[in-house]
Amino acid sequence: MKPGFVYFMANRKHGAIYTGSTSNLVNRTYQHRSGLIDGFTKEHGCKLLVWFQAYEDLDEARLTELQIKKWKRDWKIKRIEEENPDWRDLWFEIVK
Repeated sequence: MKPGFVYFMANRKHGAIYTGSTSNLVNRTYQHRSGLIDGFTKEHGCKLLVWFQAYEDLDEARLTELQIKKWKRDWKIKRIEEENPDWRDLWFEIVK
C-alpha cells in the first residue's frame, strides 16, 4: 500500500481549479508550479496549491479524485474555503 494525496491547483482565488492525485505531493506541485506538465494547469497558469488531503492508500486517493472531478465547481470552492478561505498557496507548508 502506497500513500497518496488529492489536491487542487488554482491560478487565483475563484479562478481555474485543477483536481489531481499523486503519491508525491511536493514533487507534483513543483512540476505544476514550474510548468513542466503540459495540459490544463500549464494552459491556465494553475501554480497555487490551495487544498490537499492525504490518504493512506494511493488507490483511495485516485478514486476520490475521480469523484471530485464530477463535483460542481461551487462544491470545490466550498471545500477549498472550508480550510483555506484566502486561497493561500500551501506550497510553503509542504516544503518545510
